[in-house]
Amino acid sequence: MSTKELKKAARIILVGAPGVGKGTQAERLMKRYPQLSAVSSGDLLREGVRNRTPLGLEAEAFIKAGNLVPDKMILKLILDKLKSNRWVSTHSSVTDAVPAEPSTSPSASFILDGFPRTATQASRLDSLIPINLVVSLITPVNIILSRIASRWVHAPSGRVYNTDFNAPKIPGKDDLTGEPLTKRADDDEETWTQRLKKFDETSQPLLEHYDRKSVLWTVKGNSSDEITPKLFQELDSRFA
Repeated sequence: MSTKELKKAARIILVGAPGVGKGTQAERLMKRYPQLSAVSSGDLLREGVRNRTPLGLEAEAFIKAGNLVPDKMILKLILDKLKSNRWVSTHSSVTDAVPAEPSTSPSASFILDGFPRTATQASRLDSLIPINLVVSLITPVNIILSRIASRWVHAPSGRVYNTDFNAPKIPGKDDLTGEPLTKRADDDEETWTQRLKKFDETSQPLLEHYDRKSVLWTVKGNSSDEITPKLFQELDSRFA
């Protein structure tokens, strides 16, 4: 895959149903545009808890009590990461009345993963840093469900196989260890139909929010390989 240089900062969010291949697209984007980095709210949270940072300890208390970590805390984690990378002014704060002044340097480009999930969270993020491209990835539900039905995992390593397009060399066995592959406990059609329905309900207001901001772009395809070239073309035209 040939690489491309970004000419200005891209601040991207990928929105898509579970199983649509957001992770695959994020990886391909970062290979294509080396200045892009991933900023994952989940990873930042786990890192904070592991390193026993003040914010991490505060978040851990919410998690242990079975509660969701408050939006303000997630935003602070994201802002701290952006500040440590010098992608926004180091004086920026979650309580500021105006959004942080983001760097226009192409090296200050990132894909934000895991946040926001709702329109309310998106509004809070707007007040912190302006996102300049939201990609809505769409794959038909029947294709996502057939993908899940064909998915097998090697539980100890987390390696994932798909009998349709990434089959193990020996059916039912992990390529590296030869150990048996299993199905994830929640990889059944009923569970996934519910998850996809819930995603539709929560994502609609989120997408409408970004549509009003004129930063929403929608791409459709039956597979990741079908979506990727369209995604590259769009980023080339906007940022490269």
